[in-house]
Amino acid sequence: MSIFKTDFNFPNQTAVYHGKVRDVYTIADKYLVMIASDRISAFDVVLPKPVPYKGQVLNQVATEFLMQTKDLVPNWMISAPDPNVTIGYKCEPFKVEMVIRGYLSGHAAREYALGKRKLCGVDLPEGLNESDKFPAPVITPSTKADAGHDEDISREEIIAKGIIAENDYLF
Repeated sequence: MSIFKTDFNFPNQTAVYHGKVRDVYTIADKYLVMIASDRISAFDVVLPKPVPYKGQVLNQVATEFLMQTKDLVPNWMISAPDPNVTIGYKCEPFKVEMVIRGYLSGHAAREYALGKRKLCGVDLPEGLNESDKFPAPVITPSTKADAGHDEDISREEIIAKGIIAENDYLF
């Protein structure tokens, strides 16, 4: 079943957020029901046609990683009762996305082609071509904007701006 748009009304529902690829329902201001849709977003635009089973795959990959790491780091997940759905605790997120890159591709390749050799506070080696492997993986954080585009940010800026406390930032 392809999920393109949801419009549920759950008992004790206190809020709903329709994102680019997920719909999130808040229950009793304590729980979240997150539904991964088949919508696809490119450069902050939701494309007109969904990708069948994308939401299911996205949700099941996230569920697997949350299950595999729950003994290392506490997380919000309570259960995944459906391939597209995860239920968990409402919590205050860190408004940062951590992108771990092994190769010069996507956004990093575009920035590199513009002559930038520092991305998110990380020095990049000279002489790379698109899709070349980095000598070691690099962490390139970006802000998670409520609206508009995410922005590149360094570890130092994240801590200086108080987005994440230094003792919570592990890398």
